[in-house]
Amino acid sequence: MSEARSCVFCAIVAGETEADRVLETEDLVAFLDQRPVFKGHVLLVPREHVVTLPDLPARLRDGFLAAAQRLATAVVDGLGAQGSFVAMNNTVSQSVPHLHLHVVPRTKGDGLRGFFWPRTSYVDLAERGEYAARLRAVLE
Repeated sequence: MSEARSCVFCAIVAGETEADRVLETEDLVAFLDQRPVFKGHVLLVPREHVVTLPDLPARLRDGFLAAAQRLATAVVDGLGAQGSFVAMNNTVSQSVPHLHLHVVPRTKGDGLRGFFWPRTSYVDLAERGEYAARLRAVLE
């Protein structure tokens, strides 16, 4: 239980930590990564504190995948990406011990190679908010 209390993603879900949310359901929240691989990089998390994919309750699986599909479509429709990179880590390389799926907008020639994930940043909070608004517009 203490792990969930100290979890940054649980704090985002609870509204205690600010994040640019792009999608919310009864069971899930998606928000912009603050250290994106590319601008518009989204993280999808269950509201319930779950550490890894094998821990995800069966009742959440379909909704989680459906939301991932919507987000993969949104980065194309809302941001003009040509496609997306969708991934998650389980324990190893999992920077926050709360299940999260990355949806990263991709464009041919963008420089992403293999499993090295260079990070970028937004110019400011206004630019980050603009990316979130563009995604929300196609998700609503």
